[in-house]
Amino acid sequence: MPEQSQIEVAEPDDSKHRAIRSFVIRASRMSPSQKQAYRELWPHWGLELDDGMLDCREVFGRDAPLVFEIGFGMGESLATMAQNEPDKNFVGVEVHPPGVANLLKRIDEREITNLRIYNTDVIEVLKQAIPLQLIERVQIYFPDPWPKKRHHKRRLIQSDFLELLKPRMRSEAILHVATDWQDYAEQTLELLNETKDLTNSVESGFVPRPEYRPVTKFEKRGIGLGHDIYDLVFIHGS
Repeated sequence: MPEQSQIEVAEPDDSKHRAIRSFVIRASRMSPSQKQAYRELWPHWGLELDDGMLDCREVFGRDAPLVFEIGFGMGESLATMAQNEPDKNFVGVEVHPPGVANLLKRIDEREITNLRIYNTDVIEVLKQAIPLQLIERVQIYFPDPWPKKRHHKRRLIQSDFLELLKPRMRSEAILHVATDWQDYAEQTLELLNETKDLTNSVESGFVPRPEYRPVTKFEKRGIGLGHDIYDLVFIHGS
């Protein structure tokens, strides 16, 4: 199961506070080349919560539309998108260190200048580092589906998460979700339809894969298992 996304949400009973996460930190070893890439390249392309609120002019040297990807896996598709859309700034968040190291290598090899990375909990990134009304496009591709019904509360896309995310999106910003799990797609579609200030980009249902989204490794795996692919594109504030 891919470790692509992450969230901590407080349950309403404050007397028995505990966190519900949509990710599990599994034992994962970086290869020697990944360790070297992380050590040498993180200072150039990594972002830290201690840096405070993200200042795109300082970090990227310019103001440009910001694309924010949550859970980029091994980072191949994110690197491709950053290359294909040089007029945009990209920030990716991933909890899985080998994936971060792999993306750092791609950034270095391809000389990508418009992409930066957080290697931590996306909830803390949103709370501590993303200013209001900054994001132009949010990408959540093939998040952990938590297929067992008793685990559905661990799924990333929940009402509390959306209420944290929305204020950080610009008016007319895009929220783009892709999954190969039908029940997750249907649950997400229902939730987004019910969420204030989010409007489906089509009259109803799902959209064809937008040209800017490459086919990902997890998508290929899902297709190999006979799964359909579901893309949802919602507009903020319309």
